[in-house]
Amino acid sequence: MLSERTEVQVRPGTEGDLEALTDLYNHYVRETPITFDTAIFTPEERRPWLLSHPEDGPYRLMVATDTDSQEILGYATSSPFRAKQAYATSVEVTVYLRPDAGGRGVGTLLYEALFEALSGEDLHRAYAGIAQPNEASVRLHERFGFRHVGTYREVGRKFGRYWDVAWFERDL
Repeated sequence: MLSERTEVQVRPGTEGDLEALTDLYNHYVRETPITFDTAIFTPEERRPWLLSHPEDGPYRLMVATDTDSQEILGYATSSPFRAKQAYATSVEVTVYLRPDAGGRGVGTLLYEALFEALSGEDLHRAYAGIAQPNEASVRLHERFGFRHVGTYREVGRKFGRYWDVAWFERDL
Protein backbone atom coordinates (compact mmCIF):
# COMPACT_ATOMS: atom_id res chain seq x y z
CA MET A 1 0.00 0.00 0.00
CA LEU A 2 1.27 3.44 -0.88
CA SER A 3 1.49 6.20 1.66
CA GLU A 4 0.92 9.87 0.91
CA ARG A 5 4.67 10.36 1.29
CA THR A 6 5.82 7.74 -1.22
CA GLU A 7 8.94 8.95 -3.02
CA VAL A 8 8.74 8.36 -6.74
CA GLN A 9 11.51 7.96 -9.30
CA VAL A 10 10.82 8.11 -13.04
CA ARG A 11 13.20 6.40 -15.45
CA PRO A 12 13.18 4.72 -18.87
CA GLY A 13 11.63 1.26 -18.85
CA THR A 14 13.87 -1.79 -19.25
CA GLU A 15 13.44 -5.49 -20.03
CA GLY A 16 13.68 -6.17 -16.30
CA ASP A 17 10.34 -4.35 -15.92
CA LEU A 18 8.51 -6.62 -18.36
CA GLU A 19 6.73 -8.87 -15.86
CA ALA A 20 5.54 -6.02 -13.61
CA LEU A 21 4.43 -3.93 -16.60
CA THR A 22 2.53 -6.89 -18.04
CA ASP A 23 0.81 -7.51 -14.69
CA LEU A 24 -0.16 -3.84 -14.42
CA TYR A 25 -1.56 -3.75 -17.95
CA ASN A 26 -3.42 -7.04 -17.49
CA HIS A 27 -5.32 -5.48 -14.58
CA TYR A 28 -6.79 -2.98 -17.05
CA VAL A 29 -7.48 -5.70 -19.62
CA ARG A 30 -9.39 -7.82 -17.06
CA GLU A 31 -11.11 -5.17 -14.97
CA THR A 32 -11.74 -2.00 -17.00
CA PRO A 33 -12.72 -0.61 -20.40
CA ILE A 34 -9.68 1.69 -20.31
CA THR A 35 -7.94 -0.59 -22.82
CA PHE A 36 -9.89 -2.35 -25.53
CA ASP A 37 -7.64 -5.41 -25.33
CA THR A 38 -9.87 -8.25 -24.10
CA ALA A 39 -7.37 -11.09 -23.53
CA ILE A 40 -4.57 -10.93 -20.99
CA PHE A 41 -0.93 -11.13 -22.08
CA THR A 42 2.00 -13.22 -20.97
CA PRO A 43 5.25 -11.30 -20.50
CA GLU A 44 6.63 -13.02 -23.62
CA GLU A 45 3.63 -11.83 -25.67
CA ARG A 46 4.18 -8.30 -24.33
CA ARG A 47 7.95 -8.26 -25.07
CA PRO A 48 7.61 -6.82 -28.64
CA TRP A 49 5.63 -3.90 -27.17
CA LEU A 50 8.37 -3.22 -24.63
CA LEU A 51 11.14 -3.49 -27.24
CA SER A 52 9.30 -1.03 -29.50
CA HIS A 53 10.06 1.68 -26.90
CA PRO A 54 13.85 2.22 -26.84
CA GLU A 55 15.61 4.73 -24.58
CA ASP A 56 15.86 7.25 -27.42
CA GLY A 57 13.77 8.33 -30.36
CA PRO A 58 10.11 9.30 -30.52
CA TYR A 59 8.70 6.10 -28.99
CA ARG A 60 9.47 6.03 -25.29
CA LEU A 61 8.52 4.10 -22.20
CA MET A 62 8.87 5.89 -18.87
CA VAL A 63 8.36 3.94 -15.63
CA ALA A 64 7.55 5.34 -12.17
CA THR A 65 8.86 3.36 -9.22
CA ASP A 66 8.61 3.66 -5.46
CA THR A 67 12.10 4.87 -4.51
CA ASP A 68 12.27 2.58 -1.46
CA SER A 69 10.72 -0.67 -2.71
CA GLN A 70 11.47 -0.17 -6.43
CA GLU A 71 7.94 -1.44 -7.16
CA ILE A 72 6.47 -0.11 -10.40
CA LEU A 73 3.68 2.40 -9.77
CA GLY A 74 2.87 3.14 -13.40
CA TYR A 75 4.18 3.90 -16.84
CA ALA A 76 3.74 6.31 -19.74
CA THR A 77 4.45 5.66 -23.40
CA SER A 78 4.62 7.42 -26.71
CA SER A 79 3.87 5.18 -29.67
CA PRO A 80 3.26 5.57 -33.40
CA PHE A 81 -0.04 7.34 -34.03
CA ARG A 82 -0.63 5.56 -37.35
CA ALA A 83 1.57 3.34 -39.52
CA LYS A 84 1.72 5.51 -42.67
CA GLN A 85 4.89 7.59 -43.07
CA ALA A 86 3.14 10.98 -43.19
CA TYR A 87 2.08 10.40 -39.56
CA ALA A 88 5.69 10.02 -38.37
CA THR A 89 5.72 13.38 -36.54
CA SER A 90 2.65 12.42 -34.48
CA VAL A 91 2.59 10.11 -31.46
CA GLU A 92 -0.11 8.56 -29.33
CA VAL A 93 0.58 8.84 -25.61
CA THR A 94 -0.86 7.02 -22.65
CA VAL A 95 -0.45 6.54 -18.92
CA TYR A 96 -1.29 3.44 -16.86
CA LEU A 97 -1.07 3.54 -13.06
CA ARG A 98 -1.23 0.80 -10.50
CA PRO A 99 -4.77 1.03 -9.04
CA ASP A 100 -3.51 2.29 -5.66
CA ALA A 101 -1.20 4.89 -7.26
CA GLY A 102 -3.88 7.22 -8.64
CA GLY A 103 -4.45 10.68 -7.22
CA ARG A 104 -0.87 11.04 -5.92
CA GLY A 105 0.76 12.88 -8.81
CA VAL A 106 2.41 9.80 -10.34
CA GLY A 107 0.72 10.35 -13.71
CA THR A 108 1.90 13.96 -13.69
CA LEU A 109 5.49 12.90 -12.97
CA LEU A 110 5.34 10.33 -15.77
CA TYR A 111 4.03 12.80 -18.35
CA GLU A 112 6.56 15.46 -17.27
CA ALA A 113 9.38 12.97 -17.87
CA LEU A 114 7.89 11.68 -21.11
CA PHE A 115 7.34 15.12 -22.65
CA GLU A 116 10.80 16.24 -21.53
CA ALA A 117 12.30 13.16 -23.22
CA LEU A 118 10.35 13.91 -26.40
CA SER A 119 11.25 17.61 -26.49
CA GLY A 120 14.31 17.05 -28.70
CA GLU A 121 12.55 14.74 -31.16
CA ASP A 122 11.12 15.66 -34.57
CA LEU A 123 7.53 15.53 -33.36
CA HIS A 124 4.65 17.90 -34.04
CA ARG A 125 1.59 16.54 -32.18
CA ALA A 126 0.63 14.12 -29.43
CA TYR A 127 -2.74 12.38 -29.34
CA ALA A 128 -4.54 10.54 -26.56
CA GLY A 129 -7.65 8.39 -26.83
CA ILE A 130 -9.54 8.14 -23.54
CA ALA A 131 -12.31 5.56 -23.10
CA GLN A 132 -15.27 7.27 -21.48
CA PRO A 133 -16.02 7.92 -18.73
CA ASN A 134 -12.57 8.60 -17.23
CA GLU A 135 -12.51 12.02 -15.57
CA ALA A 136 -9.11 11.47 -13.94
CA SER A 137 -7.47 10.86 -17.32
CA VAL A 138 -9.27 13.80 -18.93
CA ARG A 139 -8.04 16.08 -16.12
CA LEU A 140 -4.46 14.78 -16.45
CA HIS A 141 -4.41 15.39 -20.20
CA GLU A 142 -5.99 18.85 -19.91
CA ARG A 143 -3.37 19.76 -17.29
CA PHE A 144 -0.73 19.02 -19.96
CA GLY A 145 -2.38 21.24 -22.56
CA PHE A 146 -4.37 18.60 -24.43
CA ARG A 147 -7.65 19.77 -25.94
CA HIS A 148 -10.65 17.65 -26.87
CA VAL A 149 -10.94 17.29 -30.65
CA GLY A 150 -13.74 14.76 -30.96
CA THR A 151 -15.37 11.61 -29.68
CA TYR A 152 -15.82 8.30 -31.42
CA ARG A 153 -19.24 7.10 -30.23
CA GLU A 154 -19.63 3.44 -29.22
CA VAL A 155 -16.40 2.55 -31.03
CA GLY A 156 -15.41 -0.40 -28.83
CA ARG A 157 -17.34 -3.28 -27.27
CA LYS A 158 -16.12 -4.80 -24.03
CA PHE A 159 -17.91 -6.37 -21.06
CA GLY A 160 -21.07 -6.65 -23.15
CA ARG A 161 -21.50 -2.95 -23.85
CA TYR A 162 -20.23 -0.23 -26.17
CA TRP A 163 -17.80 2.48 -25.07
CA ASP A 164 -17.02 5.94 -26.43
CA VAL A 165 -13.45 7.18 -26.90
CA ALA A 166 -12.73 10.89 -26.57
CA TRP A 167 -9.70 12.09 -28.54
CA PHE A 168 -7.36 14.79 -27.32
CA GLU A 169 -4.37 16.49 -28.95
CA ARG A 170 -1.57 18.84 -28.00
CA ASP A 171 1.31 20.51 -29.80
CA LEU A 172 4.81 19.23 -29.14
